[in-house]
Amino acid sequence: MKNCIRLGVGLMALLAVACGGGSNPNPPTNEVTTLTWILTGLEPLAPGYVYEGWVITEGGPVSTGRFNVDAGGMPDLEAIPATPAMAASATAWVLTIEPDPDPNPGPAETKLLGGDFVGGVAPLSVSHAAALGTDFTSATGSFILATPTSSETSDDNQGIWWLDPGVGMSSLNLPTLPPGWAYEGWVVTGSGPRSTGRFTDPGAADSDMAGPDKGPDSDGPPFPGQDYVDPALDLVGLTAVISVEPSPDDSPDPFTLKPLVASPILNVLAPSLQDMSNNAAATNPEGMTRFE
Repeated sequence: MKNCIRLGVGLMALLAVACGGGSNPNPPTNEVTTLTWILTGLEPLAPGYVYEGWVITEGGPVSTGRFNVDAGGMPDLEAIPATPAMAASATAWVLTIEPDPDPNPGPAETKLLGGDFVGGVAPLSVSHAAALGTDFTSATGSFILATPTSSETSDDNQGIWWLDPGVGMSSLNLPTLPPGWAYEGWVVTGSGPRSTGRFTDPGAADSDMAGPDKGPDSDGPPFPGQDYVDPALDLVGLTAVISVEPSPDDSPDPFTLKPLVASPILNVLAPSLQDMSNNAAATNPEGMTRFE
């Protein structure tokens, strides 16, 4: 049982089997015939993108196949034939998001899950060093409702900004992302999510500054955020989200990883801050792969 690593409630029973209950946790390499994986928390990728697994060996990465998942998160590929040589040389398994078709035969920078093999079993997480390197459970954030691009005083409920006006600094505490990933802010309306812009530095402006619906009087502060002045959008009662997005992105909608959420947005205007809840544990995918 030394090789069992806690993955969470959803995978405990599966990992218990893999690490002792009825299966040999250290199968002789001359008996290895299959590499299998079990993944939870994945969402379907849009056309033009696929997931791809990789066995990491001393000689370099070896693809274990490309696949997508259905609406329930079930992969359409869950195992491949394996050789004793592959099992003997494998040190880790990594899951990436790849373009399809793909001009590059190697792994993309968008590494979502990773895990080290111990006794033929690799528990998978976003926090593995070969993936995102963090589980986002330490992320914190807050925001203000304000419309700095409008001189009107009655429309502050139409803008959201991740900054603390009392100190003039970002109100987000987020881990630095590896290449291949970016943060994105969102407000979720009854008709769907609306992006407030993408960013990698929470202390700088996001990709679209104050946005296309900003007011006429300013370009906005150099922090992530958005004004919805023209046309007007009342943000009170909606949901605010900070997600982690692959770059390049497979979809205009929020990705699986949503570490910060505030729901509902309250009718509390700047300079008062509204805190966001940490949602990482509820949205982080995880998994397990093993030789058998």
